[in-house]
Amino acid sequence: MSNEQEKETHRSVNPGDVIADEQQTVEEKAQQVAVDSPDITGDQIEVPTYFVVEEPDGEEKALHHVKDAEEISDAIRQARVDEEGNRQWW
Repeated sequence: MSNEQEKETHRSVNPGDVIADEQQTVEEKAQQVAVDSPDITGDQIEVPTYFVVEEPDGEEKALHHVKDAEEISDAIRQARVDEEGNRQWW
């Protein structure tokens, strides 16, 4: 991506939201941060670009916080189900 194209992309998108063109490992993706700045109260907010989840077969998968938001929500809902399949709300 040329510098001009990069500027154009980042004008409408948070730089942390951009998905790299080159292939990355789950570990590399897990290190990326989409947002790292204070909110209106001054608290520092950090949002990872990718959320790493474990598949039923034990393999780890990196889900992009924007592109894969629905799948991330599904993973969170599954984490809130007990051993008998009952949804637990805390």
